[in-house]
Amino acid sequence: MNDDTFDEDYAGLDADADLLEEELRRAAGILDPVPAQLRQIAVEAYALHDLDSRIAELTFDSVVDAIPVRGATDVPRMLTFRAGEVTVDVEVTGEGLLGQVLPPQEALIEVLSGPQTGTPLTTDDMGRFTYGQPPAGPFALRLRTGREAIVTDWLTV
Repeated sequence: MNDDTFDEDYAGLDADADLLEEELRRAAGILDPVPAQLRQIAVEAYALHDLDSRIAELTFDSVVDAIPVRGATDVPRMLTFRAGEVTVDVEVTGEGLLGQVLPPQEALIEVLSGPQTGTPLTTDDMGRFTYGQPPAGPFALRLRTGREAIVTDWLTV
């Protein structure tokens, strides 16, 4: 049996294996779910993997600190984080995130929303960045400038 015959005989099995794996994951989630305490420990341990990062404190949240405008609907949420002299302003909308790092500088930004990191974003010359997906569930931002790494507080929108 040559390699071509082998590949043709087993070409559809990868898709079948993927479906089987997904069904087994769903069954395990129903029959033997991860205990809430273990999930919390895992989340806390994951938060420590970037221990050398500075934590950016939430200094402004439009939900808490701003006066609501009567009759306004679907208003973007404005957030400001500060770590030392670095400030990150973020606008959360139904379309995603718009933000700016101040003072303006180049930075690599990751939107964290669980165990997988998002696609790295790069700021422009004025420190601005956009993320085209609204965050689902808790999220945080990790910024890597030339000098330091900064992680924001986790928030749920």
